[in-house]
Amino acid sequence: MTLLDRLKKGLTRTREKLASGFRSVLHIGRKIDRETLIRLEETMLAADFGPTTTSKLIDVVQDGWKKGRIVEEQEIQEHLEQHIIGLWSEADTRIQYAESGPTVILVTGINGSGKTTSVAKLAYFFSDQGKRVIVGACDTFRAAAVQQLSIWCDRLGVQIVRHDQGADPGAVAYDACEAAVARAADVLLIDTAGRLHTQNHLMRELSKIEKVVQRKIAGAPHEVLLVLDATIGQNAVHQARQFSEHVSVSGIFLAKLDGSAKGGIVIGIRDQLNVPVKFVGLGEKAQDLEPFAPAAFIKALFAD
Repeated sequence: MTLLDRLKKGLTRTREKLASGFRSVLHIGRKIDRETLIRLEETMLAADFGPTTTSKLIDVVQDGWKKGRIVEEQEIQEHLEQHIIGLWSEADTRIQYAESGPTVILVTGINGSGKTTSVAKLAYFFSDQGKRVIVGACDTFRAAAVQQLSIWCDRLGVQIVRHDQGADPGAVAYDACEAAVARAADVLLIDTAGRLHTQNHLMRELSKIEKVVQRKIAGAPHEVLLVLDATIGQNAVHQARQFSEHVSVSGIFLAKLDGSAKGGIVIGIRDQLNVPVKFVGLGEKAQDLEPFAPAAFIKALFAD
C-alpha cells in the first residue's frame, strides 16, 4: 500500500465529509458566487477545519475569485489544495539534528494520546536508519508507562534508562543524558509523563525536565514533539496552545490517524499556532509511522 493510500485510509472520516460536501456544493461549469462561499464554509466546518482556519481559507477562495484566478466552482478544490500545501516548507517537517553529540527529542502529550507508543515508533524509525538510540523513561507517575516502554525497547533492541515508579522525572532525564553522552548515542528520546494541560503543577514538571536536558547537553532539546490524538479535532488546538506556553514545542506527532481521525486539525494547528506536523502514526505497530509529507497528506485529505 502506498503512502497516499495509507493516508487516505487514515483520513476516511474527514475525507468523506469533504468529498461529499464538495460534490454537493461545487458543480462543474457553475460560476462562483456568494452562495458558493457560504456552502463551502459549511462543508469545511463539518470537516473539522475549525472556525478560525475555515474563515481564512474562505478568504483565500474569495481573493482568488475576485482576482479572476478561479472562475468556476470546480476550480476551488485545486486552488485550496495548492494554498494549503504551501503553508509548509520542506524545512518545517525535517528533524533538527544536533551538530555534535546526541540529538535530544523530548516527547510530551496527555495520557491517552498515544504518547508512549509514539516514542516506541520513533525509536524504531531512528534505529532503522542505523542510529544508536537511547530512551529515557521519565513517565514515572503512571505505573504501566515505564513497563510498557521497557517492553517496547526490549522488542526493538533499544537501550532504556529507567528508575522506579514515583522517582523524580528530572533525575531520570539527568541520567538519560549522561548515558547518551557516555554511550555515544545518536538520538536520545525522552518520554515524559502524560500531562493534563489544565494541571499547571504537572506542566511545571515538564518545564523542569526541559531545563535539565538544556544544562546537560548543549542545544538540547533539539526537538520537542507534542503527541496529539488525531481523533479529538479542535481540542487538539487547545492542547497544543497550552503545551506551547510551558515548553518550546517544535513539532507535532499526530497519532491515531485511523478511519476516525479528524484530519482538518493539521491545517488548524499550522495556521493558528505555526507549529508543523513532523510525524503521523498510522497504526499500532512500531513501523506504522511516516514523516509528515504535506503534499501527500493534503492530496489524501481532499481525495474522493
